[in-house]
Amino acid sequence: MELKVWQQRMLFAVVVVGLAVLGVTLVIPKLQHSGGTSATASPSASASASTAPAQSSPAATQTPVAATTPSTVNVYNWLPFTQAELANAAGVVTSFCSAYGTYRYTDSAAVYMGRMNGLVTSSLAGLLRADYETVGVAAQRTTQRQVSSGSGTIGSIRAFGSSSITFVVTIDQRMASTKGTQTASGQYVITVQSVGATWQVNDIELASAGNT
Repeated sequence: MELKVWQQRMLFAVVVVGLAVLGVTLVIPKLQHSGGTSATASPSASASASTAPAQSSPAATQTPVAATTPSTVNVYNWLPFTQAELANAAGVVTSFCSAYGTYRYTDSAAVYMGRMNGLVTSSLAGLLRADYETVGVAAQRTTQRQVSSGSGTIGSIRAFGSSSITFVVTIDQRMASTKGTQTASGQYVITVQSVGATWQVNDIELASAGNT
């Protein structure tokens, strides 16, 4: 069952606190000091056989310092996904950003979408293909001989549910064309959903439009 937005935000706040706790190691040694003193041996007055040897008190024993175990918290016990699953989801997002912003003016829609094979759901693939084939956009891409390369950097997690995670991502794009070389950067929210043993992107929007 998907968590409500306010439940997601409250749980996410708890997760942030838990992550901060992970960086703190609490080691409070319990020092115990012995109160005993050692007596000094009395020197022998003469080498006479009738003189008893001096007796020395046993050395005071030290109480070993008790070892303490650092406090540890596994925040993934509070989340609907494991650390490995989160890493896989993040990897899918960054791979998608690269494919999304990378194309050549000679690329057909099939070639462009082929780079996203396995990274996006079929429904999103249809929308992205339609955008790529838009007449005005396609004509400009060909006329200007556009060659673009893209990459993505994840900034944070905006929301998550039992089978989805929404990331806030910055997509950087470098484009060479007949107008020279230009760079652009934009912030997006990208949602991945669990599909079997992997993740696929099922939504991308401008961060300003929101994606919860």
